[in-house]
Amino acid sequence: ESGDFVTSPEISQVFGELIGIWYISEWIATGKPKAFQLVELGPGRGTLTDDILRVFNQLASLLSKCDVSIHLVEVSPKLSEIQALMLTGGKAQSNPEDKSAYMEGVSKTGIPIFWYRDIQDVPPGYSFYLAHEFFDALPIHKFQRTEKGWREVLVDIDPEVPDQLRFVLSPSSTPATENFIQPEEMRDHVEVCPEAGVIIQRLACRIEKDGGAALVADYGHEGTKTDTFRGFRNHKLHDVLRAPGTADLTADVDFSYLRKMTQGRTTTLGPIKQREFLKNMGIDLRLQVLLQNSRDTATREQLLHSYDMLMNPKKMGDCFNFFALLPHHRLAHPDKKHKPESKSPLPPVAGFGELLLK
Repeated sequence: ESGDFVTSPEISQVFGELIGIWYISEWIATGKPKAFQLVELGPGRGTLTDDILRVFNQLASLLSKCDVSIHLVEVSPKLSEIQALMLTGGKAQSNPEDKSAYMEGVSKTGIPIFWYRDIQDVPPGYSFYLAHEFFDALPIHKFQRTEKGWREVLVDIDPEVPDQLRFVLSPSSTPATENFIQPEEMRDHVEVCPEAGVIIQRLACRIEKDGGAALVADYGHEGTKTDTFRGFRNHKLHDVLRAPGTADLTADVDFSYLRKMTQGRTTTLGPIKQREFLKNMGIDLRLQVLLQNSRDTATREQLLHSYDMLMNPKKMGDCFNFFALLPHHRLAHPDKKHKPESKSPLPPVAGFGELLLK
């Protein structure tokens, strides 16, 4: 309740559980490799990883022959302390400078956890990547179409109001205008996040080379929205230029840009709405089980309230989207001309289609 915003994992444990199930279903679909790394980008307070670890623990017999490790990419020293406390009970130690992970520990369920400042420091190997409300926090460039062509929106000091900032248009073209606007752009106002493009490229390269999958959950659009840059403070909208450094700043993720930046190295699925993804993953079934197991009315009310928060189209159900990167071979149809009986059909990707309950 305190702070500037709340995220899905903090609303309901079911959110993280279903994501944990998604990774396990992908692991099974690709033939249960001997080891996998779960790599979360910007893990917040560690709630989501904690819920996923609980699922891995509940399915320990299934994962018994698999070497599972957790790799957290976190730049904030403060947040990494909070994560370590939640995930290891504080049993994490700092590493010497020459090690790629700056901190490591063991989860309460016995799984090794490593912390890094950059995705590039994470060791290569079959990995599942998770970016939940990560891309929306990365810096953007803003552009405005004018009669003289594209101009970048910049931040300036307001000459008329002391200590106040204002937006201005660049007097001429900037390097960003030259490099980040797609030639076929139809909109008059565009936001581009080059850093998101670089990270998606890295994920796509890794998945193409080592296998695995990436799941991105965020609010965003398909290259249709224009001005989405906004601030939140104490759960209310806040002017982005007022009292800088005191509010949470965010901009919607352009999924069409992310898709473009994979450069065809991976298959992409989605974006689909959060309520569709969670429904396909079996949230209704999970809710029923939790409701049956809860002893008191308050817990039941809390469960129903959090379900509504996640699924209601007017709340988080429609504004959050799920988007996945998978290796091409995961979805390639076996060639029918050669021995059709030799290849069994590929299992569907959970969450992105109707869930067939066996």
